[in-house]
Amino acid sequence: MDIKKNLEEVLNNIELAEKRSVTGEKVKLIAVTKTHGIDIIEKAIELGVKDIGENKVQELTKKIEVLKDKVNYHMIGNLQSNKVKFIYNKVKLIHSLDRLSLAKEIEKRASQDDIKVNCLIQINIGDESTKGGIELRDTEKFVESLLEFNHIKIMGLMAIAPDTDDEKLLRTCFKNMFNIKEKIKSKGYEGLEMKYLSMGMSNDYEIAIEEGANMVRVGSKIFGARNYNI
Repeated sequence: MDIKKNLEEVLNNIELAEKRSVTGEKVKLIAVTKTHGIDIIEKAIELGVKDIGENKVQELTKKIEVLKDKVNYHMIGNLQSNKVKFIYNKVKLIHSLDRLSLAKEIEKRASQDDIKVNCLIQINIGDESTKGGIELRDTEKFVESLLEFNHIKIMGLMAIAPDTDDEKLLRTCFKNMFNIKEKIKSKGYEGLEMKYLSMGMSNDYEIAIEEGANMVRVGSKIFGARNYNI
């Protein structure tokens, strides 16, 4: 597995897609390292990767113990409320805030340390029962319910598009995400910043960027197939 070549290809594709984007914004790459070992991650860091994403709290905490402050950490998977205590003060961004009970737990932990925890609201953009996230139509209401939390900083939105080759469907999903992000941004809620639109993974990140994503989560296109034997 030639990580250097793969990373260069992904970064080049991102740069080209930025030029086709509806916004023209620079895009932040989150290298998804789930199931991959420390040696591979360190190589990616040496090659310039600054942000890594993990789906599971246990795996994330193990990697933080070893890698420490070499890289920024992102919690991109479903987060159970009882596991917030392990990562709330260690990650750059939680991508998967999707329910009030989780927000309350994050607020409780963060208030004890008097810190702000950066979060994205996860939207179930494909209305899929197997995925987390709030329904698109509930986004504004959910955002408003979070404004009372002084130790949570909403930084934008996140979505996982349906696993499909239907480009028209993907573009529709991504456009809907971009539109709701812009609508919320236009309302100028105090203490809320619609800075990031995190959408697009290995199979669809270029399309996502074209439709307004400024953060993508790419794993297999950089590291190859997941290694479930670590």
